[in-house]
Amino acid sequence: MIESLLIFFWAMLISMFSIPTIINVAHSKSILDEPDFRKHHDINTPRLGGLGIFAGFMTGVAIFGQMSPGIQQLLAGSLIIFFVGVKDDINGVSVFKKFFVQVLAAGIVLFYADIRISSFQGLLGVYELEIGISYAFTFLVILCITNAVNLIDGINGLAGTIVIIICFSFGAYFYYFGDMNYAFVAFALAGGMLGFLRYNFGEAVVFMGDTGALVSGFIVSILAIHFIEMREVVSSPAMALGILFIPIFDTLRVFVIRVYNGVSPFMPDRNHLHHYLGYLGMSHSQTVFVLASLNIGVIFLLKYYAFLGNTTLLICLGVFAIIFSLILEFLVKRKKVENV
Repeated sequence: MIESLLIFFWAMLISMFSIPTIINVAHSKSILDEPDFRKHHDINTPRLGGLGIFAGFMTGVAIFGQMSPGIQQLLAGSLIIFFVGVKDDINGVSVFKKFFVQVLAAGIVLFYADIRISSFQGLLGVYELEIGISYAFTFLVILCITNAVNLIDGINGLAGTIVIIICFSFGAYFYYFGDMNYAFVAFALAGGMLGFLRYNFGEAVVFMGDTGALVSGFIVSILAIHFIEMREVVSSPAMALGILFIPIFDTLRVFVIRVYNGVSPFMPDRNHLHHYLGYLGMSHSQTVFVLASLNIGVIFLLKYYAFLGNTTLLICLGVFAIIFSLILEFLVKRKKVENV
């Protein structure tokens, strides 16, 4: 317990005290995020907050964690994504290069640490996966979760708050079952993110940028895969989906909307959950509170009904997501009609 608290507070303090300097440097070098039609801020804002998050996380794990084989590869993959994230936040990086680096990082943890999903544990009637399918599916999971976390980074405090909820959820399970190496990773990322939120919640003076969002998403994806492979956890695949509910639900939802509208699923728009709640008149803080509460509520419900099994929980989660999305669509359309 003491080591868990140490790694959390160390990462938080390193992040909190390093970000003011990062903000000053970003302003002096004009490394700023400019407003456009998709963004909610009105002034140029530094986008290098991810440096503080990563500094807190990396030093915390290096000092207090154990460098087991899986953790080593996780840190190596994170470091690669960190550097391309920094370059993207400063000068911009092509989509292909970012994708290539994510594939490279995924390959490191897959082939050098054998971190992969080997079984669905009865989800949709599927149990053990063939080795080729296991590698391919795990690649897809890492890429999807990494970018899903990046996609919810649209308003102040949202991505950071959701990542903290995810990390504490996974970390609590790892701690309870004695898997301290991964618990330390989860608590370190949560601490680094909390230190960053000191400057990002409400009237943000800094954004995490791709540096923070992509690295956080990659780390969360590895935590999720390791969690799914923990056979001690009842219905762990469904529980992992519940813990990751907001980023996965939001990403799938906007992809479906874009395809339905006949545009590329990768085309940026204003159809994310936080955009819709904004249309309904909610502030950034209110939107974060609603979505965070929703994510926490889903986690507790799935935990309480874990005995129902993976397939039943997945069906219930899918039905809930569809109903929630339809209600949101109805409310937004009615609001637009009222404003005409």
